[in-house]
Amino acid sequence: MAEFVEVARVDDVPPSTVTVVHAGAVELALVNVDGTFYAVGNECPHRGGFLGEGEINFDWHQWALECPLHASVFDVRTGEVLNPPAREVVRTYEVSVDQGIVRVAID
Repeated sequence: MAEFVEVARVDDVPPSTVTVVHAGAVELALVNVDGTFYAVGNECPHRGGFLGEGEINFDWHQWALECPLHASVFDVRTGEVLNPPAREVVRTYEVSVDQGIVRVAID
């Protein structure tokens, strides 16, 4: 069974922003899309750019996270690559929000 780890407060991550958080030893990019939170691995599979330093790319849609290094774009809901140069999906993590606390499931 997955363990949920507290990573942030809701107020720490405004809508349409991305931040780097730690769930135990796992570094993640935490994304707030209109009050719904998503977590993906922080490292881009292309060349290791930090996705938590990226931005939402609204040219694609509100769930599109762009890597700041080489502009790969990922769907934060599924980890799917929307725009290369990345070819591999990024891992996604289950997120829970309760009483203003954001938690992420790690195994």
